[in-house]
Amino acid sequence: LDDQRMQVLSVRPPDDRHVALARELGALTLDHLTLVLVSLLLAVAAGLPLGILAARVPRLGQIELISVGMLQTIPALALLCFMIPLFGIGKVPSLAALFLYALLPIVRDVYTGLVGLDRQLLEMAGVLGLGRWQRLRRIELPLASLSIMAGIKTAAVLTVGTATLAAF
Repeated sequence: LDDQRMQVLSVRPPDDRHVALARELGALTLDHLTLVLVSLLLAVAAGLPLGILAARVPRLGQIELISVGMLQTIPALALLCFMIPLFGIGKVPSLAALFLYALLPIVRDVYTGLVGLDRQLLEMAGVLGLGRWQRLRRIELPLASLSIMAGIKTAAVLTVGTATLAAF
């Protein structure tokens, strides 16, 4: 009985098939993470200024939010199919589609965070003599940071889920 237990508990060396599967899984995981990180960084880089612009110019902001919101209504697979004729097959159409999907939560939450600030705090910044950019950098963005980070987190979750379709 002890010999049988020892045989069951002994570790067999992995065969070539298991090694190949492990390598492929690692490569695909790295591709997935790369797609998510690059598209999310691009969406943050574009979404932050777009959200600030939407909060600064209300009329343009409404058009901007509606346009970005309409992109979210297109199914992910259909958006990927639209990108293939433009960019070909590969990582570029996937990055473009993931970037467009990540824009809405970032732009919307930057806009919401900035519009929802207490006007008295902004008036105090004017009294302190802060310029428009100093006020944005030192007061408005830090106060709106919870909302902004919520948008980035939502975009990250959406991007991770949608990036699985990029394997197509």
